[in-house]
Parts: sequence; structure tokens; C-alpha cells
Amino acid sequence: MPVVGEIYLVTGGNGFLGQEVIKILIEENSDVSEVRILDKVIQQDLLERLQALAAGRIQLTVFKGDVRDKEILQKACQGVTCVIHAASVIDIWGYMSNEELEAINIEGTRLLLETCIQQNVECFIYTSSVEVVGPNIRGDPICNGDEDTVYPSKLRFLYSRTKYAAEQLVLATNECLLPNGEQIVTCALRPMYIYGENSRFMVTYLDEGIINGDILQRTSKKQALVNPVYVGNVAWAHLLAARAMKDKDKKKIVGGKFYYITDDTPHVSYSDFNHEVMGPLGFTIPEKLNKPLLLMYFIAFTLEMIQILLKPFIRYIPKTNRHLITMLNTKFTFASHKARNDFDYIPRYSWDVAKKQTTTWLASIVQDRRDILNKK
Repeated sequence: MPVVGEIYLVTGGNGFLGQEVIKILIEENSDVSEVRILDKVIQQDLLERLQALAAGRIQLTVFKGDVRDKEILQKACQGVTCVIHAASVIDIWGYMSNEELEAINIEGTRLLLETCIQQNVECFIYTSSVEVVGPNIRGDPICNGDEDTVYPSKLRFLYSRTKYAAEQLVLATNECLLPNGEQIVTCALRPMYIYGENSRFMVTYLDEGIINGDILQRTSKKQALVNPVYVGNVAWAHLLAARAMKDKDKKKIVGGKFYYITDDTPHVSYSDFNHEVMGPLGFTIPEKLNKPLLLMYFIAFTLEMIQILLKPFIRYIPKTNRHLITMLNTKFTFASHKARNDFDYIPRYSWDVAKKQTTTWLASIVQDRRDILNKK
């Protein structure tokens, strides 16, 4: 059996980021004796891979459920020293009801925080998002922003608003008194758009390219620069933040703060980034948008009006909306020097390595995706 040590709970452990967080905890943190995984579904093949990686050194414990289940949370948090809360619902299209989105992202986070306090959990890291900042409705740009950047933000996506509300709950809980007389330390990480192996968004872009005859859709203009971040580096940032929270001096610096997480991935538009990693597989991309931006906005507005008119009769969800178009066509880049200063964050994976691993993964699934799409 593992020796007594740190016990981590990773919510959303079956997810894209959650998997990487668990792997890096197993690989890099010698003080960990147990990692607990909380998610509604746990893939058996993933669990077997993680168990093989742990090799008996670290105990893996699975809790099936979500953050709205009080009974599960009480069991999962008992004896835990650090919670990494990576679970949330991402919805920028309107597939989910407002009530369910708020219940999971906000109330679920509130319930998890309350449970952590009851169970004397010392550290809590929240996976936030750059989208809690914007872009705003006007599409005001940010170039190399940081935590001190003032931005006139009026968020339209309910997803963004729920993530921001949950983040503020987490930060406000910092230094709350625990029953054992200690204080909980909390912080939030705001990664850019996360890419890498097992990203369902990248699979969607790949599918669209295959359907379009190996031509990727250009949905963002070249000038709309963003700086995506590799999933392995985001997971690494979580581990480094957790280590800082265990340090009596650094936890006073990190506690109650939020941090942007970036790496050396090139600053390009969303569309050009897709081409960067999929181009080696034979995919091409047009140089320009296939429609003027104003026309794209008008079409999106028309579809939104149709959605409103049909709402009493049928559930119609447009494939795009005005704010999604704004997000894809707004220059929005950030730097992570504060994370480097406060908890020694330096990306673990270079762009060359991240690109190679992402493209290799895409190459491994592209034929399967072609076969699946051809059967439809």
C-alpha cells in the first residue's frame, strides 16, 4: 500500500484536462499517496492506463457522480488535502438549459467549496477560463494582457458568466476558517483555449474538414490573433500552483488570486491554428473568410430571430451565433508572467513538442473519423 501522503481529488477526472492533471500528479508529485477521481462517467480504458502508470505507488479511487451530489462529495472530500476542480459544462451554443448550466457550474462549485470547508480540505484550485474576461459584445481587442489589464467586459455567453461567478466564489473563499483551526487556500487558473490529444473540439474541426473535402473552414480572419495553450502545460500549471499552496510563504502570495496560463504556442487566429496542426495531414485552408464579417453577423442574427420565433413550438439551435463570431474574430492574447513570478510556472512542453504530439494524435484518428463520417 502507498505510504501516507497528499490526497488529491480531481473533479472532471474523465475529461480532456482532468486526465492530464491526474497523469501529471502520478508522474511528477512524489508526495501523493492517493488520487481520487470524481466524474459522472469513468472510461475503463482510461482507468486501466492510469492504474498502469501509478504502478501501485499511488492509490486511484473513483467516485461516480457529479458536483451536485452532496453524499458523493462528502465521501470524495473526506481526508483530501487538495481539490483540483476541473469539472464544468462548456456550452457556447445553447444546447443546455440556463438552469442546468448554472446548477452545475455555479451551484455545484458552491456545494463543493462548502464540503471542502466541512472536511478540512486545505487547498482548492479552480480551473477557470480566459472566457470569463471576454471578448465583450463589441469585440474590443486585448494584446498581451495580464491580471492587471482593465477590460470593459459585458459577457453574453451564459457559460462565461457562470464560469466567472464560480471563479469569484472560489476566490472569496480564500482564508475561510476550517473546523481544525486552519485556513483554506484557494486560487483560480485562467488558461487560454486548450488544445492537445483527446480534445473533442479538435475532433469537431477535423470532422468539418473531412466533410469539406479536406479543406478546413475559415471562421476567423488572420488578424484575430489568440494564443492557445497545450493541455499538458495547463495540467503542469495546476501541479505547480498546488505545490505553492503547500509552501507557507508562497501560499500567502497565491491565495485568493487568479492567473492566466499560456505557453509558447504561436499567436495566430483560431482557424490558422487548426491549420498549423492539421496541415501536415493534408488539410488546406482558404486565405480569406468565405463571407464578409457583416454578412456573417446578419446571418447569425437572422438565425437567432428564427430560434426565438420557433421556441414555443420546437427546439432549434443555430450552429453559430453573433457572440461566437465575435470571439473567433477578436484579437485576444495574454501573458502568464504573474504565474511564473508567483509559483514558478514555466511551460513543461515546448510548442514543437506540443504540435508534434497533437498532430500525431490527429493522424492516429483521422482514418477512423473518415470511416465514421462515410457511414453517415
